Amino acid sequence: MRGVNGIPHAGPAAMLSVVSHYFAYLARMKFIQRWGLMRNTLHENIQEHSLQVAMIAHALALINNRRFGASIDPERTALLAVFHDAEEVITGDMPTPIKYFSPQVAQAIDGLEAVAKDRLLKMLPADLRPDYESLFFAVDADDEAWACVKAADKICAYLKCVEEHKAGNAEFGRAEETLRAELDAHPDPAVRAFLDTFTDSFRLTLDELN
Repeated sequence: MRGVNGIPHAGPAAMLSVVSHYFAYLARMKFIQRWGLMRNTLHENIQEHSLQVAMIAHALALINNRRFGASIDPERTALLAVFHDAEEVITGDMPTPIKYFSPQVAQAIDGLEAVAKDRLLKMLPADLRPDYESLFFAVDADDEAWACVKAADKICAYLKCVEEHKAGNAEFGRAEETLRAELDAHPDPAVRAFLDTFTDSFRLTLDELN
């Protein structure tokens, strides 16, 4: 684009030419494996995990709205879920026994994750950063949506245990029991509704599903 006397000036198109590593980093989510301390029959990366969390968090928001009088934005909830583990392209996946080994370790890891989120955010062109900031750093307006994401994350962990159990892997047996107990005691009624309606099917074979 030409300005006065034919001199180029920086318009919107010029801003798009700024090189950013942001999406190249996010593409590496498929290389970050979950459940690193346990033997897996099928490995799970954080990219595929984030999609499952997004689908289930979206459903929890809908169930809350339809059945329990909430007014949660399902699309916003799903979007938060898509990015909920994005910082792990920098930190890697922290196994739960390590992350919660002690309050001091948990606090240190929270700080590390905040630094990683900030680094990702700063990879973006400056004019786009405000649009992504609340996807990495929680704001009060998203509290209910984040609650659905966290519940969905736990449901997905439970379903991973169920699938490993079905495949004959006893490694996840204790985790399955612990997660199910936590979900059964969850204060969100949508979690109970989701469990009752959808989770038993994960124990079936494809022929049984059909």
